[in-house]
Amino acid sequence: MTHSVAREPQRRNSRSNRARILATARQELGRNPDVTLEEIARASGVVRRTLFGHFPGRAALLEALAEEASEALRGALAVATAPQEPAERALAHFVHTIWPVGDRYRLLLALARRDLGDERVAEILAPARDEVTAILARGQRDGVFHTQLPPAVLSAGLEAMQVALLEEVNTGALEDDGTRTAVVTLVAAGVPEERARTVVGEVVSAAETAATAAAAAVATAAEAGAEPGA
Repeated sequence: MTHSVAREPQRRNSRSNRARILATARQELGRNPDVTLEEIARASGVVRRTLFGHFPGRAALLEALAEEASEALRGALAVATAPQEPAERALAHFVHTIWPVGDRYRLLLALARRDLGDERVAEILAPARDEVTAILARGQRDGVFHTQLPPAVLSAGLEAMQVALLEEVNTGALEDDGTRTAVVTLVAAGVPEERARTVVGEVVSAAETAATAAAAAVATAAEAGAEPGA
């Protein structure tokens, strides 16, 4: 029991180091896909041996990043999917909800051909891509989106635009929390600009209301748990 207790701080430190290495690797690889493991270790504030203790090589580190990205995208997708909403609102909701994990999306695309392979990245991104394609197909059937391109092709084009906009945010050329990108995505899909602004405004407002309600519920639960005798 004593040994187990003594090892717990070491385990926490190990988990902390691993998380810091992954976060740094995501950032550094996003800037420069050719960055070395030694440079990542230095930027993470750990020695080379510590990094290799968690990730024996570049392939292991990239696969860990892929798994992390996959998990983040699955979590965002669970919230982003709105099958009962009208297509234009569903698309706006999807883009705005996925935006916070956009860096992971962009990194996967950047590493697709040279490191992870197209098939591995396509496997991770397939659920998100399928969801957008389904929304676009529904919107085209309903006359909300244009039909100049097949849904899957239009989806690929919108994805490329969103990744490019995310890159502009990362370079400081654009400020966006996902709202502007959601608007231009709807416009690119064929929604008039004023209508796109209105739809995105409604989606953002609903998301903020839901977040406030969730925070209040958590605070209430915490207060109830802190009451004497609770």
